[in-house]
Amino acid sequence: MTELPGFWRTEIWHPLSVHLPLAVLVLGTLFFLISTIIKSVFWEDMSKILAITGTIGVWVGIYTGNLADSAVSRQICDPTVLKAHEVNAYIVGWIFSGVSAIIILEYFGFLKKIKKLIKLALVILSIIGSGILIYTGHLGATLVYQQAAGVHIPSEDCSEFID
Repeated sequence: MTELPGFWRTEIWHPLSVHLPLAVLVLGTLFFLISTIIKSVFWEDMSKILAITGTIGVWVGIYTGNLADSAVSRQICDPTVLKAHEVNAYIVGWIFSGVSAIIILEYFGFLKKIKKLIKLALVILSIIGSGILIYTGHLGATLVYQQAAGVHIPSEDCSEFID
């Protein structure tokens, strides 16, 4: 009888840590767009909070992805998808780090003279970042659902589930 692997193995930390930042950053991007269209301070402030929170989450996701890499890279058939997933994750991390840096600089008054340009830059960078983020998520889903990256494949008779 084969034994069922423990749930808290290293490669599981990555999917547990990436879904919240993904949702938060896409929602933050939508809030940036809403704040631009209806000129609302509430939506703008919420978008900035979500952008900074999501950026921190992206870097946690990259860290846990690097931890999972050693286990996953030995299991998959096409490592080019894993590499593209990793490269795009870093691009997303740096784009949203730029967004967060602009938000923080603006908060402390360093960018007062170019307020409209800053708002436009935040919207454009967030849209680009969200687009790449969604593609990165697609690559991650491809790894899991087409190559079973980080997934335990039960034995044919599912004997590991029987007590």
